[in-house]
Parts: sequence; C-alpha cells; structure tokens
Amino acid sequence: MSASEWADFFDGHAPIYDENPFTKNTLAEVSFLTRELDLKPGAAILDVGCGTGRHAVELAQRGCRVTGVDISAGMLEQARKRSEAAGVNVTWRQADAALYSADELYDAVICLCEGAFGLLGGDDDALGQPAAILRNAAAAMKPGAKCLFTVLNGFRMARQFKQEDVAAGRFDPLTLTEASQCAPGRDSPMRERGFVPTELVLLFGAAGLKVLHLWGGTAGNWGRGPLELDEMEIMVVAQKPAAR
Repeated sequence: MSASEWADFFDGHAPIYDENPFTKNTLAEVSFLTRELDLKPGAAILDVGCGTGRHAVELAQRGCRVTGVDISAGMLEQARKRSEAAGVNVTWRQADAALYSADELYDAVICLCEGAFGLLGGDDDALGQPAAILRNAAAAMKPGAKCLFTVLNGFRMARQFKQEDVAAGRFDPLTLTEASQCAPGRDSPMRERGFVPTELVLLFGAAGLKVLHLWGGTAGNWGRGPLELDEMEIMVVAQKPAAR
C-alpha cells in the first residue's frame, strides 16, 4: 500500500467531507490563524493538505494569496468549487506533501487537521514521512516566517488502546501508529501517526524550525490552551530563523 491509498479514500470522502462536525468552526479558526501568524492582506500562504479548501478560501477572502496542496483530486475538486462560489482566486496543486517542492517562498505555512502529516502509506516510514513534509515546508518559508500545524495527539492514542490491541495489530506503540478504521474492507489497513510534544520539537528542529508554542489544537476548539491528554490534536507553532 502507498500514500495513494489515502488519495483514493479522500476522493471518495470528498463530497461529504464538509459534513464532519470538526469542519464547522472555520471563521474562528481563520481568525486565530491570522492573529497567531500575523497575517496581513497580501501575505502568501501555503496550505499543506488543504482538503476542500475551507481555510484556504477564507484566507483568500481576507486578502491573502493562497496556494493549496492536496494529494486527493476529489478534495481539490470540492476546493475549486468553493473558491469559485466565493469569487476568490486560490492556486490549487495536486501533490503528495512529502514530495512537494514549492516554486516560491511563503509568509506562512499551515497544515491543519492532520492535512497530510502522519497519514502513512504502507511503505512510509513513521519518522521519514513527517520529516519530509517538514523539510518541504521549511524550504517553502521565507526567513522569519511562521508555520502552524495541528497533528494527532499520541498521548490520546496510547491511552485509548490496550495490550490486546497491540497484539492484534491495531496499535503500534513503537511508532505511535494506529490501523485506521476510516476505510474498512481494505486488504491493508491505512495508518495514522500520533505525536508527542518532545518528539515534535525534535522533528521541527531537524527541519530548521524553532517551536514557539505547543498547545491543545483540536478542531473546533482552538486557542492558547494547554494540551489535555485525551484531546484529539496537538497544535504546533514554529518559526524559520530570520536571515542574518
């Protein structure tokens, strides 16, 4: 199984993706992004794993220049419809975020609701895949630019599974990956990767990014709040060093 399995899944899920409850707080989430990343009209934003474009289009409506990247043609089709309906221009790119090379530098990079970070194909290394995404994100950032990621909380994963789940292959404690239940009936289960804060500091640092904040980041409840052990997501705010 490769990362294309995630593309196939999201192609099928795209028409109903925006019915998910966690998609209903877009305006507040974009306001939060605007404050934390200090986004001004005209800012160039790269949205990695943009999905149906709910953040990208709202940012464009607020005057930003946005490029949205996603592995799924179906999700991008929905994103294009959204931008056309809103009357804004967004550049859409179909690509695997672990392989994507940006052709310009951005004032900020976002990767939200797992976007691509930690959605593993069968051949993906549990450290190599997120590390590659971070390297590509860092390479796309202007000196001094910030990024904001929301990623799955590894603490929650570890607390919800039992030893029998490990024995059955539903959870791997060595890589903090779970066999995803989002695509039943597949020969090979899709894998989702969780992270813990110390690991995130190391991963971002290895990509040349300094972590500024680690907060709870569950969709629909963004804020400068501490991470709770059982919440779904961790928020990472990091910065590329300014040019000397």
